[in-house]
Amino acid sequence: MTGRFGRVRRVAAALLTAVVCQSAPAPRTALPASAEQASGVVTWAASADRMGEGTGAEGYRLIVHTSVGGDDLRVRLSNAFGDRPLTVDSVYAGVRGEGAALRPGSNRPLTFGGARTVVVPEGAAAWSDPLPARLRAGTDLVVSLHTPAAAGPVTGHLLAMQTSYTDSGDHTAEEGGTDWKRTTGSWWYLDAVSVRPSRSATGGVAALGDSLTDGWHSTADLNRRWPDYLARRLHTARTAVQGVADEGIGGNQVLADGAGQSALHRLDRDVLSLPGVRTVFVFEGVNDLRAHTGVTARDLIEGYRKIAERVHAAGKCVAVATIAPFEGRPGWDPPAEAVRREVNRFLRTSGEFDAVTDFDRTLRSPHDPARLLPLLDGGDHLHPDDKGMRALADAVDLRGLDCTR
Repeated sequence: MTGRFGRVRRVAAALLTAVVCQSAPAPRTALPASAEQASGVVTWAASADRMGEGTGAEGYRLIVHTSVGGDDLRVRLSNAFGDRPLTVDSVYAGVRGEGAALRPGSNRPLTFGGARTVVVPEGAAAWSDPLPARLRAGTDLVVSLHTPAAAGPVTGHLLAMQTSYTDSGDHTAEEGGTDWKRTTGSWWYLDAVSVRPSRSATGGVAALGDSLTDGWHSTADLNRRWPDYLARRLHTARTAVQGVADEGIGGNQVLADGAGQSALHRLDRDVLSLPGVRTVFVFEGVNDLRAHTGVTARDLIEGYRKIAERVHAAGKCVAVATIAPFEGRPGWDPPAEAVRREVNRFLRTSGEFDAVTDFDRTLRSPHDPARLLPLLDGGDHLHPDDKGMRALADAVDLRGLDCTR
């Protein structure tokens, strides 16, 4: 269950000024409804997926990076792929110091319906109660949780591109890192964090995508996925849209389940359920082409239309990006390239979306439009490197994310 993405970088911690919390009631089991939504705006999120089998008592110290600052921090625990109730008997949140250690005085307990213990039904999720604290944008937030007897399928996110920590036993309340002896490159059970921004009109954007959005081939532990760069642009520009949720899954497809549920199947859970999301940004499709399952341009176009219809029906805007080039990567052939170009023509010209970003134009080589520009190629002819990730974020017209319906 553990792995390492290389040396953990020293990250400067931001301030989390917590007020004194009232004592929680005696521990009891809370049973939150799966349909519950938090108020405020999502500041971090990761797509839920099946991660194998639970291992009983286990502690997780998970490092996540916030996009928008605010008060009343809440976290969402997911048991979306569980086949039995999940008990979590301790959850804490604080600001990272270095490695697995927290900034002294920042670690605070979270409650669920006033209780320290929460039982999340199979297939459901649970939001914590608000934590009366101020959290800044660009903070390395640490969420520590303990499962006393987890069993059955585990819900999490495989490709975090971030080193987190695990250990047996309950060390969630400890601010030191010495008891967190193992590392993991995944996130476990935690799939969203929200805050209440100081400006009531602040909203968020959710990036629905595959491994290019998940950040594969960006530098681990440095938050260099393109949604991370986008979050920093939005913060600098002080736009009304500030929250960014990275809902990418490696290998994901628009139409077919496989590497995670398809974009169509996970849209409600991973995207539309997030608080404060104003715009859904769709960057998918290359894996539908690489799978060689007979997917046509008409099939993909219909998939995009269904996503747009559901997003619009939820009262949100939908932005879309063209499919990036991938010649030289296994799965590329002239028929797949022809479908890619036909779909991209539709995305650019149909007028059915609230905004369009031409990621194909951003990444392609001027000498061979079917290939990534070598300067931005992460090395496998599909995934951009850090420079390519930044170029994608820079290509987004921020005005297109701040739309209302």
